[in-house]
Amino acid sequence: MKLKLDQVLADRLVGQVVGAKGHLPSVFTDIEINYFLLRRLLGVKTDGQKQAKVRNLEVDDVLMVNIGSTATGARVVAVKADMARLTLTSPACTEVNEKIALSRRIDKHFRLIGWATIKKGTTIEPIA
Repeated sequence: MKLKLDQVLADRLVGQVVGAKGHLPSVFTDIEINYFLLRRLLGVKTDGQKQAKVRNLEVDDVLMVNIGSTATGARVVAVKADMARLTLTSPACTEVNEKIALSRRIDKHFRLIGWATIKKGTTIEPIA
């Protein structure tokens, strides 16, 4: 099967940010978030009539984090009350106080479990 060049580029550039150096937000490798979890899972059927409850975040949980148009994996490295620290699988260009979506893999699909606000994190300098 042949792919057109624009199809390949469109898929690989999704979520990437382009801009002049010094005019873009910071690039984070890990973030500290203030999160809120939904009470029940959306779109998941269980044996009974009630929807399944969302489990609390735990250390070593693997999540998918949506930051703007970027979707990246994240591992929970610390949890305390409604705060958590996540290590991102690929760096994300974002800002402090940005709202993000949190999803967890449930029955082979990622399901929305809550949202969060970025409070701080570790940044890296992009290559010129």
